[in-house]
Amino acid sequence: MIQKKLALLAGCMLATATGFAQQDWLVNNTGYKVAVNETGKTVTISNGLLSRSFVLAPNAACTDFRNLSSGEQMLRAVKPEARITLNGKTYNVGGLYGQPQQAYLLPAWLPEMKNNEADFRYSSHTVTPIAPYVHWKPKRWALNKQQPSGKTLSFIYTSSQPALKDVTVQVNYELYDGIPLVCKWVSIRNGSGAALRVDQVVNEVLATPEEESAVVGEVEQMATPHSIYIESNYAFNNAMKANLSDQTTHWKADSTYRSQVNYNYTTPCLLEVYPVQGVNISVAAGEDYSSIRTYELLLDSYDRERNGLAQRAMYRTIAPWTTENPIFMHLISTEPERVRAVIDQCAATGYEGVILSFGSRLNMEDTSAANIQKFKELADYAHSKNVLLGGYSLFSSRRISDEDDVIDPKTGKPGGAMFGGHAPCLGSKWGIAYLQKIKSFISRTGFDIFENDGPYPGDLCASTTHPGHKGLDDSQWTQMEQQKKFYRELNEMDVYINAPDWYFLDGTHKIGLGYREVNFSLPREQQVILNRQNIFDGTWEKTPAMGWGFVPLTQYQGGGAAATLEPLKDHLHAYENLMMQYYGAGVQACYRGPRLYDTDTTKALVQRVISWYKKYRDILNADIIHLRRADGRDWDGILHTDPKGKYKGLAMLYNPLTTPVTREVALPLYYTGLDKQASIREKEGTPKKYTLNREYEAKVKVTIPAQGYTWLVVE
Repeated sequence: MIQKKLALLAGCMLATATGFAQQDWLVNNTGYKVAVNETGKTVTISNGLLSRSFVLAPNAACTDFRNLSSGEQMLRAVKPEARITLNGKTYNVGGLYGQPQQAYLLPAWLPEMKNNEADFRYSSHTVTPIAPYVHWKPKRWALNKQQPSGKTLSFIYTSSQPALKDVTVQVNYELYDGIPLVCKWVSIRNGSGAALRVDQVVNEVLATPEEESAVVGEVEQMATPHSIYIESNYAFNNAMKANLSDQTTHWKADSTYRSQVNYNYTTPCLLEVYPVQGVNISVAAGEDYSSIRTYELLLDSYDRERNGLAQRAMYRTIAPWTTENPIFMHLISTEPERVRAVIDQCAATGYEGVILSFGSRLNMEDTSAANIQKFKELADYAHSKNVLLGGYSLFSSRRISDEDDVIDPKTGKPGGAMFGGHAPCLGSKWGIAYLQKIKSFISRTGFDIFENDGPYPGDLCASTTHPGHKGLDDSQWTQMEQQKKFYRELNEMDVYINAPDWYFLDGTHKIGLGYREVNFSLPREQQVILNRQNIFDGTWEKTPAMGWGFVPLTQYQGGGAAATLEPLKDHLHAYENLMMQYYGAGVQACYRGPRLYDTDTTKALVQRVISWYKKYRDILNADIIHLRRADGRDWDGILHTDPKGKYKGLAMLYNPLTTPVTREVALPLYYTGLDKQASIREKEGTPKKYTLNREYEAKVKVTIPAQGYTWLVVE
């Protein structure tokens, strides 16, 4: 059982071995503060959970990288601190040479290791407090309203090459309080009098121990190290999952590691981080370049839930804006009378926002005075009711013109886009104007929410006439830079952003939970089960607030009356179940239709659900422990946990069957912070005391009504 493993792990972490973490940071992360210590020619940055040490002479190099929860050493060999290609030539940044054995590194070897004169060499270093990457100013409800704290250790490197004497490279390590997470990125300062071409930047080169011993096998066939999770702010694929959107993490073989078991030296034990397409931009004299930001999270378990909890803690720490989670509906009209009516319904039921949906005929690209005035008046009316107003805009899957569309490198003609074949290029005149128009529309109307369908900057563009890029080589990088900058600016304008791709680290708030659109044309009873499966599957890595679901109040892609909730008064049971399973998971759904209620009875139902959600909002937005996936055959459920909260846990339990079921449910309470006893009540009933077993479980007997739900509160 997972709880037994966790108990054993907790015991390990209470060990008094020198340098080990003294408490489980996923339960209590207080006291793990970042410090930088310098001893002779060695610098160490650590927070009690992660430590990374560097020697400074004869060149700077990372010589120790440890997980202090498990004691695991992440480094087997010294490698360059970065690798950069400038003006067509490749240079190592930092690093040492002459390590006699690549399988492990002994400190005694370091004094004999040498530098290379052709490399960029260490000049100096600085230590500064962490500065916010996105200047988010929380004004709405959010589970975490604090920007991350910690320290940034920056190493400055210069070159002895005459052509690069005025080029400075800075390698930055940002370590955060309370989490075994470090962010690394590279900055290049062009202090010369001429333009500098940055072709490629590999901002991490890490020789790790191998995950497994395989005598034969290729890189892609073998397991990569389980104890480090990598995520960079350069992701696209519309997969709604970080690992599938990742474009920069490359596990490679290390041919210099001659004592590895694999006969062909193809063990994946060398991590390199870089965008495949490269950078390929020109940096003008006196200007700077910054690489992608790479986050390295150290893991101490093979357990899926624990590793998912660590990843979710990462997002809450470095992207706290993702913990915002306004309650919104999707309106399919822009007729002022209908918009005002729905705003009134939101105010009456406790909803916090309206998104003018796809199909509503909202055109945010129209910045004419009449259009701005129309929607400014509606936004002002919404704000007078304490309701947010925003809208949907389609970028991709549309054809603009031969001049502005993505040019397929294979044909030299418009087409070849990732989605739909045709799409505008963000670097075209139209694409640049699109971003400007959206920002203008939002700032002039006072819109609070932006839901964007595209762009997908993974689209390569071979045009040589688009003003936003020079050609094919720089088309991906420049589109990504424009898109990320746009989202950061909207975030700093206090706009809530639903985006179709993985831009959380650059300011977006929410992405799709993960679903198949045509499923929303299936009968309601099937949607109920499928949605719970989607919630269960979509919250292993994402926090509840990071994903949206969907509820078709009116017909969506077919299905007729059997698939929809309108008229709402005739389908109150399905409406309640759908709301409770989404709100019970802390996941906002797009309730897409013309209204939230059609009768006083429907209104009372919506008010009751939203009132319940707001009462338990903090715990419902907290971490999810996955209990049992919906299969339509027996109960299913999830458990929220928050060791710092008023409510330590809240379990949502569902019964898909046509008769009530009585079950003894084992609630795993390790991550509630409770270790001996728990007070648990069903709904608003009287609490009962439960003694936790050796696996931190409380076994609760509960009856779940037919095709219904119940909840348990842990205090």
